Amino acid sequence: MADTDPVILVDADDVAIGTADKLDAHKRGLRHRAISVLVRNANGEFLLQQRNPAKYHSGGLWTNACCSHPLPDENTDNAALRRLSQEMGFSCTLEPLFVYHYNDPVPGGLIENEIVHVYGGRHDGAIKPDPAEVSEFKWVRYADMIADMRARPEAYTVWFRRYIDTHGEMLARWLKGQ
Repeated sequence: MADTDPVILVDADDVAIGTADKLDAHKRGLRHRAISVLVRNANGEFLLQQRNPAKYHSGGLWTNACCSHPLPDENTDNAALRRLSQEMGFSCTLEPLFVYHYNDPVPGGLIENEIVHVYGGRHDGAIKPDPAEVSEFKWVRYADMIADMRARPEAYTVWFRRYIDTHGEMLARWLKGQ
């Protein structure tokens, strides 16, 4: 997505109320719809990506496999599949995990005020990330990720830390396939 691509503005119930340019929505802290994808492998490890340092915010930070926004008239299921393929270079079956709202400042003087539809999937094949989106990726064990996140919270995106804080127990079970 380009900085001027539209995002879907939503009310507190996630009902679309209009659109705004992506960068403008983040500058003004306008509530909008987003998607996130968490991916596990057969070993129960999380796929993490390090955002390209040139990203408009949170560049260089570690986060979940994919984060983005649906386009106007695109549902969240299709947006999650589209963006996972574009960012990480693979597709897999996704299932809805939870919906999460947060409103936090992010690096670059911007504000993330998002209602995020979070999906989960499993992948054990090749990964070919878009270098404009991702500088590195790795598979990590949950316990190792939690230890690193506690030791270096500033190395992770705010939304990913919030997912873990709020839904950590459920995600630990999900990683085990439960």
